[in-house]
Amino acid sequence: MTTNPISMDEYLETRKTLVDQALELYLPAETCEPPVIFRSARYSVFAGGKRLRPILCIAAAEAVGGPIDAVMPTACALELIHTYSLIHDDLPAMDNDDYRRGKPTSHKVFGEAVAILAGDALLTDAFRIIAGRTPAGAVTAEKLLQVIQEVALAAGWFGMVGGQVADIESEGRAPEEKTLNFIHTRKTGALITVSLRAGAILGGADDDALDALTEYGRHVGLAFQIADDILNVEGDAQALGKGTGSDQSRGKLTYPALVGVETSRRVAAQLVGKALADLSVLGERADPLRGIARFIVDRRT
Repeated sequence: MTTNPISMDEYLETRKTLVDQALELYLPAETCEPPVIFRSARYSVFAGGKRLRPILCIAAAEAVGGPIDAVMPTACALELIHTYSLIHDDLPAMDNDDYRRGKPTSHKVFGEAVAILAGDALLTDAFRIIAGRTPAGAVTAEKLLQVIQEVALAAGWFGMVGGQVADIESEGRAPEEKTLNFIHTRKTGALITVSLRAGAILGGADDDALDALTEYGRHVGLAFQIADDILNVEGDAQALGKGTGSDQSRGKLTYPALVGVETSRRVAAQLVGKALADLSVLGERADPLRGIARFIVDRRT
């Protein structure tokens, strides 16, 4: 007897529900002292979002036959790091955004000082969760240490932070492909790639599978950011839950600014094709990753 595979929408929704349940368990309650920092952190974490990074982490583990329980703390930690980066990106000193996911941004609700500290707390707590919540005996200490190191590298100055700095410094400058790829692969791609690597490592991937998932991550990470660039030009502000056209108004370096929207769309599609080819060494357990690659360029939010 065979069962019909679940749809991509069902897969994303069921994994998102699991992640949300785990985040609810891992994050301290709003009643902890001082309450404002816990309220502000939870406000941003539970403001919505696709949970793409934790789902990629889970899907990578599943693709190599690993259990979800072993990777869930790391998956949630990646979401906390992503949320911290959004809180800080929205600040007046950075992108100065008033809305995120259809709700007022953290600094608009809690003030700039608390927003900064909430981001700091989420980044810090991510590593507590990886180290303290991963089930005993689920993975070796060596693998857990490797994941902690790789996540730190992807989040820091050799990854997301470095990409954000390059993004800020490039504002108003003439479009240049080398700088653009540096920004996108660091600011967005690094955390997406490490989400896949972490899931694969904790899931027990062999070298071939780990290499395949790493290359997949690099390709979908860049495709995701190009899709974001396109949405900022032609997306629906109400559906996105934030303003559009901000990249152009701030003179940000983006793919549409460099090569135009239609060429950007073709580049993103080519990257998805490469990502799908990367998964050729993996079987049908990697089908969710194949679906996610297509979802990345087809999404409207």
